Amino acid sequence: MAQNADRVLRDPAALPRVVLTALVLLLLWPGFRLTEFDLGVLFDPRNRETMGRFLGTFFPLAFSGEFVRLVVKSTFETLAIATAGMTLALLIAAPLSLIVTRSLSIARIGPGPGLWRGRLLRIPVRLALMVFRSVPEIVWALLFVRAVGLGPTAGVLAIGITYGGMLGKVYSEIFESGDTRPAVALLEAGGGHVSAFMYGMLPVALPELVSYTVYRWECAIRASVIMGFVGAGGLGMQMELSMRMLNGGEVSTMLLVFLLLVLLADAISAGLRKVIE
Repeated sequence: MAQNADRVLRDPAALPRVVLTALVLLLLWPGFRLTEFDLGVLFDPRNRETMGRFLGTFFPLAFSGEFVRLVVKSTFETLAIATAGMTLALLIAAPLSLIVTRSLSIARIGPGPGLWRGRLLRIPVRLALMVFRSVPEIVWALLFVRAVGLGPTAGVLAIGITYGGMLGKVYSEIFESGDTRPAVALLEAGGGHVSAFMYGMLPVALPELVSYTVYRWECAIRASVIMGFVGAGGLGMQMELSMRMLNGGEVSTMLLVFLLLVLLADAISAGLRKVIE
């Protein structure tokens, strides 16, 4: 009876799981070695003393009148950078995603003279979207800071190009993965690309499009803060100046504002989902 119970309780997939776990750890080990990852550095007495002094300056928070006005201005600048950058990204992504969406190709419903022309058009557009999203936004920001100077313009251009590539790719995948039968039926009935998209594809894909777009706007807020460290304006630039001066009270105040911005973006996303659904 005991032997039968052991056979029932024994997991037949236990050995493959152990082997897979060991293999994953074995593959991760060179990565830890290359990055010189060492948790012991955090517990070094000198590092603990330095971090302790810096964290000790985080309280009380800085709430002087002049600093609050500066933070409010930087906050609106950050929101403006993220929103303007996302608007530019939408202007890039919307037409390019429609070009690379094969479901909107008339040649897809049967052989036709436009088959190779459509393929040749989609290839460079896909490459452009790949280039846009392959370069991180902070690198684009560094390039544009050199081109247009310090300030929010560099951040708007960096977010617009990088997120334009991301949105274009994801939008096309959303269009392709959804129910394309209404759009194909409209094309087969002689309808144009615009009518097939507006009446056959957009209503199905709209909730997912809005959800992903608002999520990317939230990411753009975070990115605009990070790009401020390289001179692209907003809260990031002010935070970088405060950290240079080791003014923890100002840093903690701006971190709190940044948290409130993310909560605002999350609330807007949830509200939009309810309206659409």
